[in-house]
Amino acid sequence: MEASSSRGWSGSAALKRRRGAGACSGSGSTAQSLNDDILRSVFSRLDDHFDLARCAAVCSSWNRIIVTAHLMRELYYKRNPPARGSSSNISVKSYFEALAMDEHTSSLSSGPADAYQWIGHPMRATLCRMRGGSILTGVGDKFLRLWSAETCKFMNEYNVPNAKTLVDFNFDENKIVGLTSSQICIWRRSEPISIFQSGGASFNHGLCMSFADPEVVIGCEDGRAFVYDMYSRSCSSIYRLHSSPVTCLTITDDQLILGGSTFGNVAIADQTSGQKLGVLKSAYAPLAIRSLSFNTNSHMVFAGSSAGYAHCWDLRTLKPLWEPRVSPNVIYSVHHLPGDTTTLAVGGIDGVLRLICQRTGDIIRSIIVDTVCPAESTSRSRHQIEKKRVREVAPGAQVDNISTRLRPQITSLSVGMKKIVTTHGENYIRVLKFGPKKS
Repeated sequence: MEASSSRGWSGSAALKRRRGAGACSGSGSTAQSLNDDILRSVFSRLDDHFDLARCAAVCSSWNRIIVTAHLMRELYYKRNPPARGSSSNISVKSYFEALAMDEHTSSLSSGPADAYQWIGHPMRATLCRMRGGSILTGVGDKFLRLWSAETCKFMNEYNVPNAKTLVDFNFDENKIVGLTSSQICIWRRSEPISIFQSGGASFNHGLCMSFADPEVVIGCEDGRAFVYDMYSRSCSSIYRLHSSPVTCLTITDDQLILGGSTFGNVAIADQTSGQKLGVLKSAYAPLAIRSLSFNTNSHMVFAGSSAGYAHCWDLRTLKPLWEPRVSPNVIYSVHHLPGDTTTLAVGGIDGVLRLICQRTGDIIRSIIVDTVCPAESTSRSRHQIEKKRVREVAPGAQVDNISTRLRPQITSLSVGMKKIVTTHGENYIRVLKFGPKKS
């Protein structure tokens, strides 16, 4: 905590000195013995929102003092004086959301990072998803497993139906939706057994899926996309997206279906009208589009392809904005934090995690995990968590000169707040945690 008073103390330093004095003298002079006025005075000297939020989370009495004194709001006005008397519609909530996003993008682009790795599956994990502080991993064995993104601790396990192999999955706050080659499976987050399996008559050779309540869209080998209603348990519509396999899918907030293909383009279909609206094309086709990510805020569509190109189109104009070759090999996964219009994470067969500027396509940062240095154990649970060092890859460095032990292929990645989870086609899972940029 960085907060200066007239005596040059920080708020946290003052509390620590009082705790220390009480502990040594036995006089009972601890932070708990301070009255509300003194604590309010200390908290009001904090000049960082995150420090104030951490203090509010310590206990109910500190939270009450900070909330009733409106210290968060006062700090907001201190940082933004014109807002105090303004009739602007910008809310304090919006300000804090923007503040959190700024710290996220700053941390990913230039902050220090540590990698946390653990054995998560008996065989292997090839896909991962992160949402709301939870991580879901699987494909490669008969389990989907849920983990805490903050502590990396095991939370729950979900059984894949017998004789079935998942090819894709995703989840939200209440449920998990999985795809086999011919069925949709749904689990409640609280239950390990699938509560629903589709009949399998509607589609065959499903390759990918995306869902937004109440519908899940399945991309198939024959180039069609099937829209399946999860509540009526029936296929509501079918779209011909491509003449080649649909390799990846995403759904926009406007009910548009975006589907990548092995021919290097992305088809757009409107669920409302049932019409195919257009195609996003690459100048480097034919190449396979392997992953898609759509940014609701900027209306940009991002893709990774089989030749190592990262692509960006403006969905409003259907025009390409940039498509540099950022990797010498296949890009398996591209993703960004919802709401972030700055940074895009890219990973693939060369094992280098690259962070790219969403506006220009320039590489901001390239990193690998050092598996040579001895790992530091951080957990005594049944899933032992090892802390590993993250290494920067210099701009222009020849990736082939870096040992493959330091860069196992990234088969999937997902971005959370100041975190990126990766899977590598092995039995372990990694979470990279990024800290704020050091001044």
